Amino acid sequence: MVQQTVQITESPTRLSSRLQFIDFARGLVMILMAWDHASNFWMDVHGGLEGIYAFRNPAMDFTMFMARFVSHWCAPTFVFLSGVSLALSVNRRVARGDGDWEITSHIVIRGLLLLIFEALIVSPAFDLPYLYFGVIAAIGVGLILFSVGRKLPTSVILAVSLIVILNQQWLDLSFIPMDVAWGHYLRRILAEPGFSWRPYFALYPVIPWVGVMGLGWVFGTFLHNNDRERIMGLKLPLAATGVASIATFFAMRLLNGYGNLVRRWSNDILDWLYISKYPPSVAFLLVTLGGTCLFMALGILIEERGWSRKNISGAVHQFGRLPLFFYLTHLWLYRLRLPKVPRPFPLDLWQTLGLWTVGLAVLWVLCSRYEILKRRYPRFLRYI
Repeated sequence: MVQQTVQITESPTRLSSRLQFIDFARGLVMILMAWDHASNFWMDVHGGLEGIYAFRNPAMDFTMFMARFVSHWCAPTFVFLSGVSLALSVNRRVARGDGDWEITSHIVIRGLLLLIFEALIVSPAFDLPYLYFGVIAAIGVGLILFSVGRKLPTSVILAVSLIVILNQQWLDLSFIPMDVAWGHYLRRILAEPGFSWRPYFALYPVIPWVGVMGLGWVFGTFLHNNDRERIMGLKLPLAATGVASIATFFAMRLLNGYGNLVRRWSNDILDWLYISKYPPSVAFLLVTLGGTCLFMALGILIEERGWSRKNISGAVHQFGRLPLFFYLTHLWLYRLRLPKVPRPFPLDLWQTLGLWTVGLAVLWVLCSRYEILKRRYPRFLRYI
């Protein structure tokens, strides 16, 4: 979610400019994420904790349920594209002759900074303890793991990632004690999210999400090894993959067995769509990463038409170019109050939509100013 797509400056047969469709896909889900957090901060009914709760909130009608559901595409897209961007970044550095230690230390520093940002900026925004392990922390740990794991063959990374994703529901960590603080927290951050023992809260465990990052790494490596013409030709294959993935999701929900950490208990469409995000089930990743493929296909179409810097599409791309700055800024922009200060009053759906829209306009201005600043001081601002 938070890595920057970078340029590859090898021979003319390789990538020579920024992949704008990656920015578009990331920017699009960041806009959805802003909606999710705005509603979380200001509405009485928001949903969330899908998977930790075995049943959906009965207070949510169809509109509110879908308003929450659309945000499910955010975390998988962020994590997947973090792997894509990491692969592009590492290959660029190798191509220009950077040393192995320099590359490794850069990745580790970025990962550690994400952990610090999670504790000091993200957790207080949600009134959570500083040990809360969220999506930024999961990506940070994933980066640290890939600072070493990147040396493995791409085929091995692909195989391990698929094994982790397809089999993580059977992972047994019972050998780690749950009644002591260190064991409880370790199990939470590895594979068993929960919030039963403060401050040892975790919602984005490392094991399943590093598998998603691994898939991104493989795709990013593929992009690096191909020229722009072939990459632009991925529009239809990505769209077909997205449709097939979402169709497989419905087939898996119909069978109501493997891949469904939350079982469907009726044929109501909302029960079909109530799937485990914490941890991400196979069904959850099928529908969300399928959506990611569709977003990238749409991004390629927009890039082909030359719309990447025009009107609303230009703002979406700009958000996607500055993911970490957007993420850290939007939380406090939409919260609009200091830590531990309760919400003064609730907003209804339409009021929250208005707040979300105004916030996006403010974020566009802030991102525009920050992008200029980052170009002026790239050495000091390269990690944000």
